[in-house]
Amino acid sequence: MIVDTHIHLYSEEFAQDAHELIAQARTLGVERFFLPAIDASYYDAMKALKTAYPEQVYLMAGLHPTHVNDTVEDELIRVEKELNEGYAVAIGEIGIDLYWDTSTLNLQQYAFEKQVNWAHERNLPIVIHCREAFDEIFEVLERLREKGVAVKGILHCFTGTLAQAKRAIDLDLLLGIGGVVTFKNGKIDTFLSEIDIEHIVLETDAPYLAPVPHRGKRNEPSYIYRVAEKVSSCYGLSIEEVSMQTTRNAFELFKVQ
Repeated sequence: MIVDTHIHLYSEEFAQDAHELIAQARTLGVERFFLPAIDASYYDAMKALKTAYPEQVYLMAGLHPTHVNDTVEDELIRVEKELNEGYAVAIGEIGIDLYWDTSTLNLQQYAFEKQVNWAHERNLPIVIHCREAFDEIFEVLERLREKGVAVKGILHCFTGTLAQAKRAIDLDLLLGIGGVVTFKNGKIDTFLSEIDIEHIVLETDAPYLAPVPHRGKRNEPSYIYRVAEKVSSCYGLSIEEVSMQTTRNAFELFKVQ
């Protein structure tokens, strides 16, 4: 079994063929899909997929940092409402993104910290979006840890250095490895084998970040097999061994099976 720990199956880009693509992925052994939230506008579509695939699809609740704006309080109220329904296996995707907009940094930090606290209170893992914001993410998590607020989670779409990987692992974060590992300029393939495979999970982030040879096109659920192939090459392990260990890592984190 292969587990995709981060996929936006409810995206508008899958509106016409999501079910066909899920079926195609399942023929390759992809049997679990973890769907991160973005904002309040997507929960209905997420829940519809959960209803259609109750054994395969798992949902998160959270506010994506690029959707943090002057409606942040209303959005966080909705996140808390979804969390209170009890279906979410994680809070995500949450975090800080300084690539698209630096003017909302304070609001992003506020939303991130509040959602991390909710994860601590509810004993839920977090799934972190981090773009050009490693220092800011680590500062929040390390400061909260000093206050006794410690959570486990995934640093989704990891694109950092070996030193940043080790810092994340010290914070009880798994590294989400996706299509970037197949990019010539991705660099993480040069040091991935120095990280114990117990600290990584696989993801597509579909419809974004398609792996080679599909780079630049719509990412699809079945393409996680390309990620597994590259990871197996980095570690010198079989795809089956990589799939087994990363699936175990994901199930332990999300407390599912």
